[in-house]
Amino acid sequence: MIVLLRLFYEYFLIGLFSVGGGLATVPFLQDLAARTGWFTLTELADMVAIAQSVPGPIGVNLATYVGFKISGIPGVLAAVLGIVTPSVAVILIIAHILMKFKDSKYIAWAFNGLRPASCALIAAAGVSMAQLSFWSDGAFNLKAIILLAVLIPPMLKTKLHPLVYIAFSAVIGIIFKF
Repeated sequence: MIVLLRLFYEYFLIGLFSVGGGLATVPFLQDLAARTGWFTLTELADMVAIAQSVPGPIGVNLATYVGFKISGIPGVLAAVLGIVTPSVAVILIIAHILMKFKDSKYIAWAFNGLRPASCALIAAAGVSMAQLSFWSDGAFNLKAIILLAVLIPPMLKTKLHPLVYIAFSAVIGIIFKF
C-alpha cells in the first residue's frame, strides 16, 4: 500500500510541474529514477521510445509502464491517477478563471510567459534523450548516429507520418542489433 501511495505522490508531482506535455516529464523521470531506483536511465530511454510508439498521451503511457513495473495493475492505477489529477484540477480551475477574465492582457501575458518554459522543458528532454541514444558505455553509438543522419533529410523534405519513421527505425534496430 505504501508503494502505491508513493507512486501516486511522485506522479502527482510530475503531473503538477511538467508543463508542456509528455516529453516535459523526462527530466522529472530522470530524477525519479535516481531517487527511487525504480528504473534505470537506459530503461527510461526505452520507455520513452515505447510511449511515443503507442497511442495515447506520452506522460500517461510512461506512468502506465512504471506503475505496472513497480506494482502491476494497482501500480498502473496509482501512477496514472497521480499524473492526470493535477491536469484535470488545473484545467477546471483555469477554465473557470478564463471565462471570467478571457479578455485580460495579464492572462495573455501569463500564457506567453509559459511558452518558453514549456519549450525549455521539451528541449531538456530532447538533450537527455540524445545523450542516452548517442552515447553509451563511454563511447559514441555510431549506429544510432548513422540512423539519425539517414532519417533527418527525408524528415525535412517529406511529410510522411511519424509512424513511418518509427517503424523504419524499429526495423533497422532489429536488423542491425542496436
